[in-house]
Amino acid sequence: MVKGLSGAARPTAILRIVTTALCALTLLSLAIPAHAQFQAKRERSRDMNEIADRMNANTVILVTGNPGFIFSEFGNDLVAALNDGDNMRILPVISQGAFQNIRDVRFLKGVDLGFTATNYLGQYRRSGEIGDLTDKIVYIARISNDHIHVLTRSNITTLEQLRGQKVNFNSKGSGTALSAQDIFRALKIDVQEVNLGPADAFEQLKNGDIAATILTTAAPASAVKPLKASDGYRLLPVPLAGALIDDYIPARLTSSDYPNLIAPGETVDTIAASSVLIAYNWPKGTDRYQRIDRFVKAFFAKFAELQKPPRNPKWREANLFATVRGWKRFDGAEAALADLRAQMLASQREQQQAAQQQAGQATQASGRTLTEAERNQLFQDFLKWSASR
Repeated sequence: MVKGLSGAARPTAILRIVTTALCALTLLSLAIPAHAQFQAKRERSRDMNEIADRMNANTVILVTGNPGFIFSEFGNDLVAALNDGDNMRILPVISQGAFQNIRDVRFLKGVDLGFTATNYLGQYRRSGEIGDLTDKIVYIARISNDHIHVLTRSNITTLEQLRGQKVNFNSKGSGTALSAQDIFRALKIDVQEVNLGPADAFEQLKNGDIAATILTTAAPASAVKPLKASDGYRLLPVPLAGALIDDYIPARLTSSDYPNLIAPGETVDTIAASSVLIAYNWPKGTDRYQRIDRFVKAFFAKFAELQKPPRNPKWREANLFATVRGWKRFDGAEAALADLRAQMLASQREQQQAAQQQAGQATQASGRTLTEAERNQLFQDFLKWSASR
């Protein structure tokens, strides 16, 4: 009963109390789901932030090259072999190629990695066009080799005989042109540079309008294979001399590469520029350094997969333990290689006594600079060890 009210007022007061109570209950019922929705929204926001953080921490941007060319294929191979959802993601970016890739890795925000070639690195370092790269660019691995082909007529047997004559350097600004300039400058042989595409160059070489043409490509080159010594063509040897030693490595063309140009059992010694995977030299402990380090660990762990079909066969030329003369390797890559060597040695010790002796020699070698032959053997041991796992 509501005391102090007349009989007529009591129902109204009771109704007001009931209405107030109902309103309070309604507000309370609305407040509970609103709070739950707020909590759920906050949880979703936290989840989204965690996803964003994980994706950004584990994603690297890689500049490759033009579609259909080898650097672009390398990038696609890395995606196929290494991508692992949000845990590891590689974003390959189409670029203008090896020369521009050095600039992109050096200056472009967001770019972590890129493919280039040793002679381009040397060119930038010598010119100083983009400053001192010594502490700015590091390499992760040397991948494949592009052989220098100097094709001429059979009456010319040495590069010296090209002095003063017309030699095709391919199109201006191309990798071949840069390599040709390097070679003749280092050997102090003055020639008349002409700039023709391969088809036009072969035609002019055939007609005697030029004395030679240069190609920089992996052997065997499809454009060269049809040419025959019996038609008067010859591949000239190119010595690794002078300043060339800084940017090139010794290479060899064989009769299996060009059976129509090189007699069975004979070879033509030449040089090659190496394609390399480079990175910006971020300070240790930074987010960008950690991102590249995660990529390196995945790259080394799954490298054997890159050497299997259907990946580009040029991966089979790569040697993780090979060095690039004059350049520093990414610290995380050096550490990863040291870990690989340690794991290999431990595995060899467990397998057999003979391998233990070999592992001891490798341990001693790790304290000094390895020769190229030792690095090649170490890499072959790594491939066998990786396959056995």
